[in-house]
Amino acid sequence: MPNNLLIDAQGLTIRSDDALLVDGINVQIGRERVALVGESGSGKSLTARALMGLLSPALHLHADRLEVAGHNALTLQERDWITLRGSRFAMVMQDPKYALNPTRTIGWQVEEPLVLHRKLSRAERREKVCEMLNAVGLPEPRQLMTRYPHQLSGGMGQRVMLAIALITDPDLLIADEPTSALDHAMRDQVLALIRQLVEQRNMGLLLISHDLQQVAEHCERVMVMYKGRLLDTLPAAQLAHATHPYTRTLWACRPSKATHGKPLPVLDRAALEAHHD
Repeated sequence: MPNNLLIDAQGLTIRSDDALLVDGINVQIGRERVALVGESGSGKSLTARALMGLLSPALHLHADRLEVAGHNALTLQERDWITLRGSRFAMVMQDPKYALNPTRTIGWQVEEPLVLHRKLSRAERREKVCEMLNAVGLPEPRQLMTRYPHQLSGGMGQRVMLAIALITDPDLLIADEPTSALDHAMRDQVLALIRQLVEQRNMGLLLISHDLQQVAEHCERVMVMYKGRLLDTLPAAQLAHATHPYTRTLWACRPSKATHGKPLPVLDRAALEAHHD
């Protein structure tokens, strides 16, 4: 596997006992900003969890090849996954209300990955926590460290989760709909921050989203999923000129000033199935 390739999945398939959920997709991610987009239920989050070793035991994973950070993920033990997730990969979830521990201070939660995965003194850890909270744009970090999640706004909570994810300087950040719980203005701020931090740290980014206009601004490459299949892969700059009917419809169906008072395009699913077959 090339040194710059962090994820190399070939023929990735995920099944439940009675359904095929992800159907033999190929995913390669290096130190770049990649988006995985599609409707709810298309298999985006399942794919991300598989790449992090976080699939439910009730699901069955198969792949012709699945390498993460140079390791054969098909043979990794749970302790190996824990080490990788703490040092090489990190994940930001959708809603800080559910992802943050309401009984622990912000300082404790941001410091915890350092306690588990880095050999630093307490003073060094506290200093790094302050630096990280400052890097994600949170004011007065030493005061913030003593607060609890319920004392933060949604945007502040999302920045805290980003600080937790980046505190160990991982190589790849997986962000699963990281702005879905935020208002529109705050979404743009948080995504711009994620992009800035990823670029500064020369990391890879896998952004899970259903919003093509959003990812076009912040990602370099886009993979489009539909019903567990990977239908389209293209540079983000080419989204407005996509040739695949599903990608074109996703791009055009978002309301805007230009479409005010006009019917939005509707996907012809029968034609899409025929196009895929």
